[in-house]
Amino acid sequence: MKHEALVFQPRDEGYAERVRASFDLQQAMTLIGAELAVVDPGYVEIHLPYKPEITQQHGFIHGGVVGMIADSAAGYAANTLTPADASVLTVEYKLNLLAPADGERLVARGEVIRPGRTLLITRAEVFAVKHEQWTLCAVMQQTIMAMHGKKEKAG
Repeated sequence: MKHEALVFQPRDEGYAERVRASFDLQQAMTLIGAELAVVDPGYVEIHLPYKPEITQQHGFIHGGVVGMIADSAAGYAANTLTPADASVLTVEYKLNLLAPADGERLVARGEVIRPGRTLLITRAEVFAVKHEQWTLCAVMQQTIMAMHGKKEKAG
């Protein structure tokens, strides 16, 4: 499936490298086995392979894990549009779980709806992919705060 993201201009030419370096600092994403697959201005994809360790009692990927990758995909989509000296932090999000996360992998697609200077509004969709059939399993709307002049904590 292809995405049809809105078109935004990044404020930082090195946005992709900055976002990838930030993602690499996220121990939570490493723990669950998530991969930052696509980084475009205002759009990010995170792919997550199925692992028994991240499932719930019915064998589906846990809803909390679905929320994790939706939050990170949309948050990093916002981060692609911030200046080089800014980091981002989630202020709030609303997640609707629409179907079980039943697949060989999940794909979280995050995109910016409105890029403000301090608050950025984003959304994400999470798909469960099984036998190359894509099932929308979650949608999220999120508010991100750009923290200007605030560096991320390394290691």
